[in-house]
Amino acid sequence: MFSKVIFKIQDKLKYFYDNSLFLQNIDTFIFISILAVIVVSVFLSSDYIGFIALVTMFLSLVKILTKKGDKFTFNHFELFLAAYFMLVVISLAGSSLFALSLKGFLKTFIYIGFYFSTAHYLKNNLSKLPYIILTIALCVSFESIVALLQNFEHVEAISGWQDTSGHNPEEIMTRVYGTLKPFNPNLLGGYFVSGIPAIFGMCAYFVFHNNYKRASVFVVLSLLSVLALFATGCRGAYLALLLILALTFLVSAKFFWNTYKKVYLSIIGGAVALFTAALIFVTSLRARFLSIFAMRKDSSNSFRFNVYQSSLEMFKDNWLLGIGVGNRNFREIYGLYMKTGFDALSAYNIFLEIAVESGIFALIAFLGFLILLVKDAVKIILISIDTEKVIFISAAVISILGVMFHGLVDTVFFRPQIQFIFWIMVAVVSAYSYKNVDKLNV
Repeated sequence: MFSKVIFKIQDKLKYFYDNSLFLQNIDTFIFISILAVIVVSVFLSSDYIGFIALVTMFLSLVKILTKKGDKFTFNHFELFLAAYFMLVVISLAGSSLFALSLKGFLKTFIYIGFYFSTAHYLKNNLSKLPYIILTIALCVSFESIVALLQNFEHVEAISGWQDTSGHNPEEIMTRVYGTLKPFNPNLLGGYFVSGIPAIFGMCAYFVFHNNYKRASVFVVLSLLSVLALFATGCRGAYLALLLILALTFLVSAKFFWNTYKKVYLSIIGGAVALFTAALIFVTSLRARFLSIFAMRKDSSNSFRFNVYQSSLEMFKDNWLLGIGVGNRNFREIYGLYMKTGFDALSAYNIFLEIAVESGIFALIAFLGFLILLVKDAVKIILISIDTEKVIFISAAVISILGVMFHGLVDTVFFRPQIQFIFWIMVAVVSAYSYKNVDKLNV
């Protein structure tokens, strides 16, 4: 039904497409806008990033309405995503703070709209994927260099980013924040989590194409980015990095285990030894990492536990439809539940946040989307003999899982710098998997 309407509109606008140089080259402009979203995320505020994402969505819509035969194709995990979005709409309609929730909803609309635009573009332009992943890798590398320079300069904290009580001066680390706005080391840590797999992916891509000079450059950039991630002091990012490294070694076993087993095990042992040595010899890093397990003795941990308890109470009272999306909406309602002195902008857990904002069924839909997405990606990684495909889809799913794992203890996921990389990575999986699984044409 929907396809028939689109095709009728395309028939009426066929003349404009056939006689417009702009429309016949619209894929180029969509490509440029996707790259622009990645690049401007490094130094511009959320409003500007969102505006460029809207341009991507607008161009994609124009293409579908004017190019004969063009249409959206949906994977089965995208149906769960569509269900999640519809439940967010219902949550918005039932929100007691509609105006505040509307602002949060518009952000969600832009994120998901940008995803579908990027996925639609990549399904027909997979040859451009290396340039998109390369742009992410270069932007993350730039942030790593800035972060390391900030670390050497011992930049001062803009706010209370860590609990310094009970610590010796040498145990207090300089927490870097890069150029991402608003300045926050946890945001930068999450940005590294989302983007470091892209650097790993480009390194493997150049090795596969026997371009060892460029591959060696990205090996260096990988090391710099890992060091910069440690310099953020973001403990959730530390844990996510361990997952990223474990998954990277696991995927690489497909290519190296049988032939280079001893070398492979040596590299893993070296990585473990390097991480252990860093914890032993860098006092501030050791103190920061061990504070993860301090539980209530660390004020940051204690704060999160209090927020979790209050957020669970919010969920119990609004389990069906939630309170409506958006951090402003959350903060207003949270004030009724919070413990005195523990104000918060979010639930510090993205799954709890989704449940609180949009209800239990939205959470189920989002989890269904993630599970099917990862299942499709893993299936392709295991059975595909196309090495380039395996490299990029592995980088994508490792980034997705890293961001979700980090999201268990933080909600910087909802910042655009991380959101847009996340959705680009989901679009990579979608573009590669839609030909491998049954799909629904709409």
